[in-house]
Amino acid sequence: MKLLVVGSGGREHAIIKKLKENKAVTEIFALPGNGGMAADATCVDIGAKDIPAIVDFAVANGIDYAVVAPDDPLVLGCVDALEEKGIPCFGPRAGAAIIEGSKVFSKNLMKKYGIPTAAYEVFDDMDAALSYLDTAPIPTVIKADGLALGKGVIIAQTLEEAKAAVVSMMQDKAFGSSGDHIVIEEFLTGPEVSVLAFTDGNTVKPMVSSMDHKRAGDNDTGLNTGGMGTIAPNPYYTPAVAQQCMQEIFLPTIAAMNAEGRTFKGCLYFGLMLTPNGPKVIEYNCRFGDPETQVVLPLLESDLLTVMQATTNGTLADTEVKFGQKHACCVIMASAGYPQAYDKGLPLDIPAAIADSVYVAGAAIKDGVLVTNGGRVLGATAIADSLPVAIEDAYKLVEQIHFDNAYYRHDIGAKALQAKEV
Repeated sequence: MKLLVVGSGGREHAIIKKLKENKAVTEIFALPGNGGMAADATCVDIGAKDIPAIVDFAVANGIDYAVVAPDDPLVLGCVDALEEKGIPCFGPRAGAAIIEGSKVFSKNLMKKYGIPTAAYEVFDDMDAALSYLDTAPIPTVIKADGLALGKGVIIAQTLEEAKAAVVSMMQDKAFGSSGDHIVIEEFLTGPEVSVLAFTDGNTVKPMVSSMDHKRAGDNDTGLNTGGMGTIAPNPYYTPAVAQQCMQEIFLPTIAAMNAEGRTFKGCLYFGLMLTPNGPKVIEYNCRFGDPETQVVLPLLESDLLTVMQATTNGTLADTEVKFGQKHACCVIMASAGYPQAYDKGLPLDIPAAIADSVYVAGAAIKDGVLVTNGGRVLGATAIADSLPVAIEDAYKLVEQIHFDNAYYRHDIGAKALQAKEV
C-alpha cells in the first residue's frame, strides 16, 4: 500500500513510524514532511494547506490511503477533496473539523447538548467585550474563535491582562481573522487531562490518557507553547473518571455532531479539566494532539493503519484498539527563545542508535546536513514499566542529542509523580 501523510511535525513523524509497522505498507509520502523524517518517509515539498497540489499528487501517485494530520488542512476541507477523488482518508471532513476550527461553534454545541464545559459569553464587538469584563469574575480565559497554532488562548489573572488580551485579539489582530470573534469563559481549576479518541462516527475508542506541559519554563512558568513535553498515562485519569467522561462527554459529543449533520470520523481530541464539579471540556481538537501523539502512539499495540481504516469504513466496533500497560515520557527539545524569536539552521546531531525514539518536528537538510528549522525541534520519547524510569530514560535520550542553543524543561512528569504519591 502507498500511504500519504499530510503534515510536517513531530506528530506526523510519530504517525509515520507507527504506520511503517504494517507489513502491507510499501511507501509513505510526507507532504511536506521535514528533514528529520527522511529516513522514514519520502518527503515532498507540497505545503499542508495546498490542497489542490496535495490532491493532484495523491491521484498521480496512486495513493491508497491518506492521513490528514494537522488542523488547518482538515478545516480547509482536505479530506473532502481527497475523498471526492476516491482516495480514502483518516480525518474528519470540513463540516466536522469545525469543532476545532471555531471555538464559538464548539461552545454553542456543548451548551445546546448539555455537555459539561466552562460558562462563557461570545463577542464580535470589542467595546461590548471590554464592558463585560468589568463585571466578569477574574481570573478569566480569553479565546480567539479560530485556529491560532494552539496559542490563541490567554489566561488573564487581572482585569488589565484580560482587557489587553481582548484588544490584542480584536483590534491588533494578533491572531489575524481568528480574533474577529472571541470567547470569554469561566476560569476552571483542577488537573488537566488530554484524551485522544478514535471514532467512526458511532463507536468511540479512547486512547491512553496523557498530560501535556504547555508553559515554556520549569514549574509551569513562562509563555504558552505548542507543548514542551508529555507523559502517559495521566495518573489523574482513573477508571472511574474515564467511565464518567465516556458517558457524559465522549458519546454525547459524537451524538451531538451526528444530530448537527456533521458526523465526525478520525481522531477527536478532548482537552479536559477535572474540576471539583466533575470533568469538563476545555477544548476539542479535530486531530491528534502534538506532542501527546508522541507518547500515546508508542504505547499502541494494535496496528495503527487497521484502526485508522476502521474509522473510515465504519467498522471500529469490530476492531481491536489495545494499549500496553506501560508508561511513556516525551521531552521536547526546542531552540532557545521559543515560542518567540529563535535561531534556525543549526547542525542537529541525533545518534543513529536512538533515532527510533526521536520524533523530529523542526528540521531541514541543508547541504547534506541535518539542521534545525523550527522552534520545537524534536521530541525524545522513552517507554518503561514505571513512570519514574520512563522520565529518567527520556532525559538520558535528551543528553545524547546535540544542537546549539538547545532548550528543554527539566520537570516533565514531575506533577504526575506528585499525583501518584497522593
